[in-house]
Amino acid sequence: MARWLLLGLLVSAVLTGCTPAANVSDAPISSDEVLARAYQEGHAGIQVAGSGHVVRILGDDNEGGRHQRFILELDSGQTLLVAHNIDVAPRIPSLREGDVIEFYGVYEWNDEGGVIHWTHHDPAGRHEPGWLKHGGALYQ
Repeated sequence: MARWLLLGLLVSAVLTGCTPAANVSDAPISSDEVLARAYQEGHAGIQVAGSGHVVRILGDDNEGGRHQRFILELDSGQTLLVAHNIDVAPRIPSLREGDVIEFYGVYEWNDEGGVIHWTHHDPAGRHEPGWLKHGGALYQ
């Protein structure tokens, strides 16, 4: 939790151009707030962490690298498409609507709320590894 708060503070500082110390207040910045701001301001390429409920399971994207796809709804009501590369990381086999998913990956803006990708390790070791967590298991 402390790691997510620090990450939220750092992302917020990048979005506002402030130093993290200038952004500290009585109320911690949640990942939902960071993601809402990234969406409102059209930011992309931001490493983020958070969690949400699966509201829709989509078919796999098999163009290029294969991706397991599903829609998460955050507590804020914002929705995110998760595109999890199953050529690099294991598929979440028992995913169901209503399940809670924790994530760490890269946010990309789109007009429907955004996309989370890079939810896996980088075989070349050049990108910060991401992950998905479901039912106590880590998929990366």
